[in-house]
Amino acid sequence: MFPEQSFIWTLIIDLWVEMCKICNFSSGLVGQKPSDHRLLKRTRPIKYLSSNSSFALTDHRFMCASLLLQLHSDVDKGDGKVKYVLSGEGATSIFTIDENTGDIHATKRLDREAQAYYTLQAQAVDRITNLPVEPRSEFVVKVQDINDNEPKFIDGPYLAGVPEMSPLGTMVVQVAATDADDPTYGNSARVVYSIIHGQPYFSVEPKTGVIRTALSNMDRETRDQYVLVIQAKDMVGQMGGLSGTTSVTVTLTDVNDNPPRFTHKSYQYTVLESLPVQSVVARIKAADADIGSNAEMDYRIMDGDAPGQFNITTDENTQEGMIILLKPLDFETKSSFSLRIEATNRNIDSNFLSLGSFSDTTSVKVTVEDVNEPPVFSKALSELVVSEDAKVGTSIGRVSAHDPDTSNNAIRFSIDRNTDLERFFNVDALSGVISTAKPLDREANSVHNLTIFAIESQDPTQIGRGVALVTVQDINDNAPVFAIDYETLLCENAMPGQVIQTISAVDKDEPLRGHRFYFALAAPVAGNPNFTLRDNKDNTASILTKRDGFRRRQQPVYRLPVLIVDSGSPALSSTNTLLVRVCDCDSDGVALSCGAVAYTATGLSTGALLAILGCIITLLVMVLLIVTMRRRRKEPLILEEERDIRENIVRYDDEGGGEEDTEAFDMVTLRNLNVIRDPSVRRDVTPDTPTFFHYPSASRPPYKSLPDNVVFREFIWDRLKDADVDPSAPPYDSLQTYAFEGSGSVAESLSSLESLSTDSDQNYDYLSNWGPRFKKLADLYGNSDGTGVFS
Repeated sequence: MFPEQSFIWTLIIDLWVEMCKICNFSSGLVGQKPSDHRLLKRTRPIKYLSSNSSFALTDHRFMCASLLLQLHSDVDKGDGKVKYVLSGEGATSIFTIDENTGDIHATKRLDREAQAYYTLQAQAVDRITNLPVEPRSEFVVKVQDINDNEPKFIDGPYLAGVPEMSPLGTMVVQVAATDADDPTYGNSARVVYSIIHGQPYFSVEPKTGVIRTALSNMDRETRDQYVLVIQAKDMVGQMGGLSGTTSVTVTLTDVNDNPPRFTHKSYQYTVLESLPVQSVVARIKAADADIGSNAEMDYRIMDGDAPGQFNITTDENTQEGMIILLKPLDFETKSSFSLRIEATNRNIDSNFLSLGSFSDTTSVKVTVEDVNEPPVFSKALSELVVSEDAKVGTSIGRVSAHDPDTSNNAIRFSIDRNTDLERFFNVDALSGVISTAKPLDREANSVHNLTIFAIESQDPTQIGRGVALVTVQDINDNAPVFAIDYETLLCENAMPGQVIQTISAVDKDEPLRGHRFYFALAAPVAGNPNFTLRDNKDNTASILTKRDGFRRRQQPVYRLPVLIVDSGSPALSSTNTLLVRVCDCDSDGVALSCGAVAYTATGLSTGALLAILGCIITLLVMVLLIVTMRRRRKEPLILEEERDIRENIVRYDDEGGGEEDTEAFDMVTLRNLNVIRDPSVRRDVTPDTPTFFHYPSASRPPYKSLPDNVVFREFIWDRLKDADVDPSAPPYDSLQTYAFEGSGSVAESLSSLESLSTDSDQNYDYLSNWGPRFKKLADLYGNSDGTGVFS
């Protein structure tokens, strides 16, 4: 049996395991060859294990029941009564024990990086009773590391940047590789760094992995990117060590080490003289090999032969210099401009000032091309003044314009009638003199804003525009009137000298020194006993009573004519009637009722009132009978109660009444223009309604004396008037036809048939002299003895 206070055995066993195709692994003591494994059981004595034993296994994989160690109890006599039991981490799954012999085997690969320690418990028990015959012994299996993991760059691949032109040894980036092997055991996890690709531009520190520049003055404009390959190798870089690699992409960032440079020393541009102000004349650009903010630049005009004519600004998107036109161009005045322009870097790095000036200059020549320009008015706004009483045709001023081109074409003037719709003014096409075409009224329109066109004679599409502002001066041509329609109330209990109304006046005229009105009662009532007027000398007047005792029943309304005179030259006046109503007022002078008093009819007996009422009723009955008869006469014999007259279509299948149609008009009488006007004659021939020509009734000429077209128009007008006033005439939308042909031409009829039926004074004997071709005509129309075809 194991003694309880036995020695603690610590067995450290190094097992070398080689994988074989038949899943057979050999094991042996440290320093032994794998072929000695079969001698282990026979040559090495079995050690007794205490309760705490530790075994170290190399970090490799064990398979196919590789023997680790053997347990044996003193109680075990070899008779099979003792059984060995194994428990703990990995028991039965990784480690197994032979219950008869106590041999412990590894059935799977061991990986230190997965689990470095296993704690197991072993015990000898009675095979029959399963009671322990020895105390439980615990031992720890420690998996010892071997170099089976290569270094790995967890953060790779790397991206880094370093400014161009950096000094030698400038740090770029630091890389780091990790090794899963045990750093405390041997050199399996000791890594060193080296650069495989990227020399001679960069270097790496072997221990720290810091990458630095290996060359100075690397130029981004020559090459802006490098790809490095960095290697990390364990075992301190010795032979047999494992390695891993990563890539590092290094980008050279830009610095302002290049000045701007113009590609040409001079530039030429051509523009039209009609180019609008603030337009871009040209774009120039200085080349800069830098990028971003290092390529930003400012432009300025250093000198030129037209100060203030141009300006230059930077286009922030393209870094171009935009030459802007500040003043209008005029080919006739100046046809070319010369400028000197400078471009300067906006952000200059003082570290590179030794490279030279970061600016450049160039010259720009701008040539102006001539265009056909419209006429130009000498004054854009011509202010003219005309009196309100100016006669038609009065000249009020003159506008002038000229052709700015060298051709100096003739110009014609006209008024834009959209600015003079009522055609108050005219302009002379050649001289530009503006005159009045209609009488002016300042009160209707005091200012006329005229647009004047100046048109080139040779090219009418070239039109210049000017403005003529015509101010109409006022004259005193409007008389003053009451300011408002006054409603004057007079109490019956008014006292003499009481002011019943204060009046004022207005005048459409506007004199320069303001209005001054004079008030007085008109001459017919100047001395009336009822009212008087007092001029307040402030363009107002007061109406006062001259007596008391006004009575509505005697006279409810008074009309008081008031004369108002203005201060114009000549002065104008008007008489305005003030209506004064007599009212019944309370003690406070508030009007209660005004106007005439209604009187009650007295002296009529009851019989008289009944007689009047009876007459009224009789008249109403007669009116109703007349209306009913007229309606019945127009209604059809058969009434359709449900017929909707709004949707009724009346059809008259009447083909004409023959001679009864002459009731409308008599064609024979119509064509007889010599008929004498007589009221007794039929109205359809000589109607008595007024004509278009307003002749006096005694001197109205007969139809015969009027021209044919007037006769026809007069007749139609008369018939239309008859139809309008005749209640029995057809409806207003009916059609009446008057086939009136007039009196005919002086040449009379041109019909050849009618000419044969009448004697003609024309002699056609000369047709016989025209040859045989006209013989037939001579027989027809010449003098014959009745042998013609129509004789």
